[in-house]
This record gives sequence, C-alpha cells and structure tokens, in this order.
Amino acid sequence: MKNDPKALRMFWGCFIALITTAMAFSTRIGLVFTSWAEEFSLNSVQQGELFGAGVWPFAISIILFSLVIDKIGYRTAMIFSFICYALYGIFAFLAHGASDNAVAYNYLYMGSIILGLGNGTVEAYINPIVATMFNKEKTKWLNILHAGWPGGLVVGGLLTAALGKTGQEQWLILIALVIVPAIIFFVMLIGAHYPVNERVASGTTYREMLAEFGTVCALIAAWLIAAQLGQVFGFSNTVVWVLTIVSTGVYFAYCRSLGRPIMIVLVLIMIPLAITELGTDGWITSLMQAPMQEIGAPAILVLVYTSAIMMILRFNVGPIVGRLGPLGLLIASASFAAVGLFLLAGAKGLAIVFIAATIYGIGKTFFWPTMLGVVSEQFPKGGALSLNAIAGIGMLSVGIVGGPLIGAFQEKNVTDAIAESHPDMIESIGQDKSYVLGDYKAVDPAKLAELSQEDQEMLQPIIEEGTQSALRKVTLFPILMLIGYIGLNLYFKSRGGYKPVDLSASAH
Repeated sequence: MKNDPKALRMFWGCFIALITTAMAFSTRIGLVFTSWAEEFSLNSVQQGELFGAGVWPFAISIILFSLVIDKIGYRTAMIFSFICYALYGIFAFLAHGASDNAVAYNYLYMGSIILGLGNGTVEAYINPIVATMFNKEKTKWLNILHAGWPGGLVVGGLLTAALGKTGQEQWLILIALVIVPAIIFFVMLIGAHYPVNERVASGTTYREMLAEFGTVCALIAAWLIAAQLGQVFGFSNTVVWVLTIVSTGVYFAYCRSLGRPIMIVLVLIMIPLAITELGTDGWITSLMQAPMQEIGAPAILVLVYTSAIMMILRFNVGPIVGRLGPLGLLIASASFAAVGLFLLAGAKGLAIVFIAATIYGIGKTFFWPTMLGVVSEQFPKGGALSLNAIAGIGMLSVGIVGGPLIGAFQEKNVTDAIAESHPDMIESIGQDKSYVLGDYKAVDPAKLAELSQEDQEMLQPIIEEGTQSALRKVTLFPILMLIGYIGLNLYFKSRGGYKPVDLSASAH
C-alpha cells in the first residue's frame, strides 16, 4: 500500500484536504479576533461564540456523515466539503458589503457554520480512508496525515499575519486564498478509487458498529448536539432534553448496547483534549496580543510557531510512538501541555514566550491523531463512527463550552481585577451578559472607548494581564487528561500491555 501510486495520491489528496480545513480555521481565527472584532465591534464572548460557530458544526457533520458514509461513499462526502468551502467564501464577501454590524455578524455566523460543516465532512472521510489503507500502522499514519493540520495552520497563520490587519480588501484576499487548496484536493480526489472500510470488509454489521460505540457515548453526543442546536434555535432546556432522550432511546432500541467502558473513558477524555488544543488555539492570538506587541511581533506567530513544531514532530512520529507507545505518548503530551500553558500565562519577553510556546507546542502535537489511533486500534468494529464520533464530541465541546468558557475566563479575570483596583469604574464600563454556562460580567468595548484617554491607558495593562493570565485556568484540562491517560495505561498493563485489535484475524 505504501508503494502504490494511486494509494499515495489518495493519501496526499486527503492530506491537502486537511490543509484546507486548517487554513480556513487559522485564517478565520485571525480575522475573528483581530480584523472582524475591530470592524464589527465584537466583545470577548461574542468572539468566542463566532469562533465556536465554525467549530460545533464540525461535530454534527462528522457524526452524521459517519453514520451514512459507508452508504453514500467517500466521493459524495468529498464533493459536499468542497461546496461548503465555496459557500463560506461567498458569505464572507456578503459580510464585507453588509449595511450594518448586526447583518455582517449574521453573515459571518452563517458562513462559519457552513465552513464547520465542510471541515467536519473532510475528517469524516479522510480518517477512515487512511485507517483502512494503513491498518497495520494506524497511529503512525494518522499522525502523518494530521501533520496537514498544523501545516495548514502555519500557511494560514503566515497569510493572516501578512494580510489580516492591513485593510478590508486584504482580508477578502485572505478568504479567497483558502479556496486554492480546496480546488487542488477536489481535482486529486474526484476520480480516485476509494477503499472499502475495514469494518465493512470484515463483515461487521451496521448494528455491531453502533453497539461498539455504545449508547452511553451516543447519549453524550446527543446531548451536546441538542444543546448546541438549542443555542442556535432558542430551544428551552426541556426541548433539549426531549431531543436527547428520544434520539438516545432510538439508538439503544436498535443497537441494545450501553458500550464498552474504555470507549466511554476515551470519549470523556476527548472533551478536555479538544478544549486544550483547539479551544486554546482559537484564543491564543488574542491571549498573547500584549506580550507579542512588546517584542514587536504579530501575536498569531505564536500559533504559527507551535503549529510548525506539530507539523515536524507528526511527520517523525514513527520512532517516538514505537518507543513510548500510544498511551505513553499521550501521558507525555498532557504533561508538556500543562506546563507550557502555565508558563504562557505569565510569559513576558522573547525568550520566555519562545520557551513556553515550545513546551506547549510539543505537548499538543500528538493529542488528536494519537487519540484517533487508539480508538481505531482498540475499536475497529466501530468503523467510521467510533473513529469520527469521538472527534465530533471533542469539537462540540469546544464550540459549546470551550471557546465561550475561555472567553469568560478572560472577562472574569479582567472585571475582577478592575473591580479590585477601581471599583467605581467597573460599574460604568461593565455589562451583564450570559452564555451556555451562566451569567458573567464583561467590559463593554463601546463604554471603554468613551472613557478619557488617561483612564483607558490606566486600564490597559490590567486588561492585558487579566486576558493573558486566563491561560492559567486552562491548565486544568491537560491535568484532567493526564490523570485519565495514567489510569488507562495502568489498565492495559494489568491486561498484559497495550495491543491493537486485529479485525482481519476474526473476520467472518
């Protein structure tokens, strides 16, 4: 398979498709937290919600397509993803010409949702394709495939640094550039001969696939999807729970399996994993704005630098995973990520920022593809569903909780600091807001701008320090992951060590 030119063309087509998703992700991050935030007057939580709008649809499309992708085929999914990228570009251009900020925000929100659907669809087909083509070295090749993600982040980040804040016409060019790799992967994959998923080839039934994922995991996914749809369409909590219970009940009635405990544990760990990696990546440009300005560099270069580390290490994962094993690699990654985030929370000066970003970059490198590798190796009967649904659950967690929560961390840090040092001032510039996890107080950018220049300059260091120090609270997530991975490692050691499940050996 490694020496088959057609297989390699398909692999690299999938790789470029993932580069496209990452370019779209990183350029949109740069615009949400810089150009769009300034042009359309977005506060921190609004920025987080707009960021989340490009993330949570990922989960819906990846889970839904995973349920039917073996029926509709990988090619259909690939075409759909390409259409989504084109529509995202159209909505961004409509926002540019909108009559007011509210209308522009709606266009950006809708375009972000469509982009998220396209990104999720890409993962829905590339992961099972590569896991099937390289079913004896899944963790290695999924890591190499997912080097396309940081690769796209680097390209998108550099383009954003060059074009994102130099004017409206330049960020419109930035949107258009995302379509270029989309056209390339479309041309490479439209005529490809796609492999039959190993679950299908082994004779594992659709019901067995659903049972492998299990009703408990389906319950988690169903609640997250219903909660997100509730935010979008204004559903009450009652409606959210009715949708959750009904969909989960139908799932259980068909598959009649609660699921395997290890699968449930992996799904739960995926929630803080996704927030640690993608949630932080989404905010890192804003969080590091002040210290990077002090050294005269664009803040997005932190994302570009950590992504470059990820790309290089993922391409060279073979010897590392061979020495540590998948779980050992994840334990090390969680440890590095916790330390790196803690250091970034107070990093000042080029050397300290560089060291902290390096540690964090090493830490987040192997999280996502190695988790996919573990799921694919331990639950091959779950096919595309188990492999992709766990990623969908992670992405839902970022969109519903992670993005807005990190934004709320910032607002709380800032408002608490202002309330402590200038209690009279917080009442004049603060505003009460709410999001999925409750109420919060935020600094109103418009009211802040009405203050005297002297007062604004006095508050600026407090705002900058409070914003950056929010990363200290984010370290909770990799610490939770570390505890989970140590527990899993002890479990597998008690059973003779970690060994991939060979589905072909028991094919029926």
